[in-house]
Amino acid sequence: MFTGIIESIGEIVAIEREASNIHIMLRCSFTHELQIDQSLAHDGVCLTIVAIDGDCYTVTAINETLQKSTLGDWGVGALVNLERAMTLGARLDGHLVQGHVDQVGSCVSASEEEGSWRYQFTYDTTQGNITVEKGSVTVNGVSLTVVDSGDGTFSVAIIPYTHAHTNFNQLFAGKSVNLEFDVIGKYVARLTQAYR
Repeated sequence: MFTGIIESIGEIVAIEREASNIHIMLRCSFTHELQIDQSLAHDGVCLTIVAIDGDCYTVTAINETLQKSTLGDWGVGALVNLERAMTLGARLDGHLVQGHVDQVGSCVSASEEEGSWRYQFTYDTTQGNITVEKGSVTVNGVSLTVVDSGDGTFSVAIIPYTHAHTNFNQLFAGKSVNLEFDVIGKYVARLTQAYR
């Protein structure tokens, strides 16, 4: 489990394809603290560390992950939001995040609003996911509060710290993002579906 509070930005230094899988090597500030078999969220996608070499580590993404996230679009030099799994007893500063991307969405707009930033996103509603105003959503692994919620669209407001310390400063209209909808909301929506 994760909280959606980004610890660091990682840089992709190499990508290697093997059959339908890809091995992604990244460099980050806390590589020296990582261990093989550890879970680490990359733009909201939980991946297992399979190798460590100096200040770089490697994760593997299988075809299932590539089909349901933006990982297949990543390239060398891309910056990725990173978060280690939460520990029991630690503060839950964001919200409960599983690291399982529900679907890929698209950034519709990104605008500065006198020191803060506002982003609008769209997503396919046929997959049964929803957002609610003032509810939680995870975009590229970042825990955010929904400002406006519509049918297949929502917006979020970003404080300057989040803008500077995540890859949100690289988002623009038309760019794809990983979306994980609120886990409690997903269960409630699926349970009530049977009664509709």
